Amino acid sequence: MTVVAIDHVQLPIPRGGEEAARRFYGEVLGFTEVPKPEPMRGRGGLWFYAGPVGIHLGLEDGMRPSEKTHPALVVRGLDAYAARLTAAGCEWRASDEIQGTRRGHTRDPFGNRIELIEEAAA
Repeated sequence: MTVVAIDHVQLPIPRGGEEAARRFYGEVLGFTEVPKPEPMRGRGGLWFYAGPVGIHLGLEDGMRPSEKTHPALVVRGLDAYAARLTAAGCEWRASDEIQGTRRGHTRDPFGNRIELIEEAAA
């Protein structure tokens, strides 16, 4: 038995948050929205992918973001992401806590924490 990858992570969003999610995950982070399978569409929510990385957003009544739980996305062009987030009015906090690793944190419009880590040079 071997775990080979994470297919997706699911984050909560409040009902009515779909358009804000599309702006943040689609326009700011550059993910592509994909249709949910027909049997799941009635539940609401959205699915986004960037290559093999999936973020699923599920509608949650009384949604509260976690202070600690978060996906960490490995990216190329961390500085460009930071600039794009800042230009869109999103929080960006660079972090130097892990020596030799360029990374930082933002929050989606619902308060979900997202970590971005610069891909290590080959």
